[in-house]
Amino acid sequence: MRLNSLAFRLFITSAIWTLLVLPIAGFIIYELYKTDVQATFDGRLEKLVNAVAVDAMSGTDGVPIIPPNRYEPLFEEIHSGWYWQIQPLKDGEAGRRLVSQSLATGKLPSPQLEGVAESDTGSRWLNIDGPVGVRIRLVEVIDTVGHKKDELPYSIVVAGPVDWLESQLATFRTRLATALTLAGLGLVGVTLFQVRFGLLPLRKIERGLSDIRTGEATNLEGEFPVEIEPLQHELNALIRSNQDVVDRARTQVGNLAHALKTPLAVITNEARDSKGTLAAKVAEQATIMADQVNHYLDRARMAARSGVIGSSSDVANIVSPLVRALERIHQERGIQIAVTCPKTIKFQGEKQDLEEMLGNLLDNACKWANTRVYLTVRREDAPTASKSRSSGRLYIQVEDDGPGLTREQRNKIGKRGMRLDESKPGSGLGLSIVTDLVQTYHGRFTLAQSERGGLQVNLELPAV
Repeated sequence: MRLNSLAFRLFITSAIWTLLVLPIAGFIIYELYKTDVQATFDGRLEKLVNAVAVDAMSGTDGVPIIPPNRYEPLFEEIHSGWYWQIQPLKDGEAGRRLVSQSLATGKLPSPQLEGVAESDTGSRWLNIDGPVGVRIRLVEVIDTVGHKKDELPYSIVVAGPVDWLESQLATFRTRLATALTLAGLGLVGVTLFQVRFGLLPLRKIERGLSDIRTGEATNLEGEFPVEIEPLQHELNALIRSNQDVVDRARTQVGNLAHALKTPLAVITNEARDSKGTLAAKVAEQATIMADQVNHYLDRARMAARSGVIGSSSDVANIVSPLVRALERIHQERGIQIAVTCPKTIKFQGEKQDLEEMLGNLLDNACKWANTRVYLTVRREDAPTASKSRSSGRLYIQVEDDGPGLTREQRNKIGKRGMRLDESKPGSGLGLSIVTDLVQTYHGRFTLAQSERGGLQVNLELPAV
């Protein structure tokens, strides 16, 4: 998954959203649970303090009585963190002080005396360090024996350990974090699967277009999701339109060729039948015009063929008959052509164009070779954005064991009609045609000195 891919954008957006939302949701859930647990804990303390106050303040002789410890068994365990205390509201006042067994010799402060404000329910709350340094939360109510207003007011305090509250929250926090982490990993995994599964039709389109480009198919076929069907129809329409344009161009080029060649042939023949300098000049210029017309008509046909989508040619099937034909033509000189060409290599273009390029190069090599001509064809892949596909280049090398050419001669040849040796048959147009075809296919054409002694011609063309 590359950084600039559509799959990465969809995945990272969803992953960031998941990683952002889950912690926020976890924080909200935790705070709600914390509030609920706090309210439950406070409600328990408030229930205990009211029960202690009712029982302790029910005495009949003006003093509080010891309430039965049926509310919380931990009230009877020394320094358990659960305590109750009953004492006169102010020190020095005559009254009875009672404490739970768990408090032992300890003493709890009065929130009222500490200046704590009264809550809506008439109780006061305070968090302090307990008798043994354990953090406790206590609640206080004020009452009198017999619940009479004119009696001595007592402070009734019940305390519980804050650690109990923290342990409940810690357990829930751990479970919540584990659950959200697993949910986040699950969502990220599902997102990755969703992105991969959702973008599979695009991979199918890629393979279909590659098959069209390589000539294995003529249209983008197959069943696609309804969102992609319009794209499929438009691509097929574009392919048909391209083919129609190429066909019309070919027709126009053929019509133009017939329209120009016949008048030029008539002019040339008439001029040659006539005598005089004017007739000779007309014949000369008509021949030049015919040559130029053929040249640009050939280039137009090349451009039309190279623009066809899906054209491809088997190199080995083109090379074999060419080699057999050229060896027969140069049989008297004993010319042999050594070929190295894998059967699986394909040229991304029209068969006629590759035949013309190879035919000209091999024919020139046979004319200048002493006894041997060497043809080497190979393919190299260049990486692309798709891991399943690669962009190929076709490398063709033609060498001979002849006299070769100097650097100055290599710079001269290739120009239209340029010939270095008039004793060799030909029109001097072969390498010019090769150069035009190579440029049409956006390739490269270079000349070098071969290690075998003669000329080395290098072609780089698109491969399937």
